[in-house]
Amino acid sequence: MKKQHATFLLAIATTLLVACNGKDEKADGYGNFEATEITISAENTGKLMQFNVEEGTTIKSGQLIGYIDTIPLALKKAQLHIQKQVISAKSKGVLSQINVLQAKLKTAQTNKNRIQNLIKDQAGTQKQLDDVEGEIAVLQNSIRSVEIQNAPVVNELKSLDVQLQQLDDQIAKSNLINPVEGTVLAKYAEANEIVTFGKPLYKIADLSALELRVYVSAPQLASIALGETVTVKIDDANGMTSYNGTISWIASEAEFTPKIIQTKEERVALVYAVKVQVKNDGSLKIGMPAEMWLKPKTN
Repeated sequence: MKKQHATFLLAIATTLLVACNGKDEKADGYGNFEATEITISAENTGKLMQFNVEEGTTIKSGQLIGYIDTIPLALKKAQLHIQKQVISAKSKGVLSQINVLQAKLKTAQTNKNRIQNLIKDQAGTQKQLDDVEGEIAVLQNSIRSVEIQNAPVVNELKSLDVQLQQLDDQIAKSNLINPVEGTVLAKYAEANEIVTFGKPLYKIADLSALELRVYVSAPQLASIALGETVTVKIDDANGMTSYNGTISWIASEAEFTPKIIQTKEERVALVYAVKVQVKNDGSLKIGMPAEMWLKPKTN
């Protein structure tokens, strides 16, 4: 009986020792991995003719992944070109008239200079000068009148040029070019669907390096710095796997601890958010929980 009692006391002591040691081995921060997720949307309206995107695949920046039907835009562009040709034909007559008037004006100005020289040599009269100056004034007024009449045609041609530039921009944006290298997280459309401007097509994120967002207390804040190397641990089948991480961001203002963190007492405490960048070997996933361990300071 005494032997059984002694064994029971030894088991209790061992349990307490392990518990005490477990309390000493506590991480400096807890949180979840996250990445910058970008939702790519359609920049044009039409039928999605081709869309080479699958969830879980990695696509490069600048890669052509599909295109939206551009036939309606091409037809509209052809129609505008025809309108421009018709209007240009109308304006050619007006431009020709302006050219004739400008030629007459140039001749009149030459005559004016000649008469002024004759007057200096007392070989010309003031009436001759008055007549040529009157002719110049009439020609200038005629040119201004024709230009005013032609202004709507010129403005219409400018408006057509702007519309053609807009169509060229829309046709270019019908080609779906992936803007950033990353892994496709979600796919929202399929080939042959009708998409509208602004419709989400897929979500992508760079998973080569993830950020672990953890929360530290004010006393801990003094012991960390930007660029500092820390240890990040995740759960696995064998216990814990460790990674090297680098502190990439520290919040400048305190906030209340998120509800997902630890006990009720800890949730009401003020903490600072910290981001730790960790290179991903393929095992890390968005939303996965992890621990941050600060490395011991050396004197």
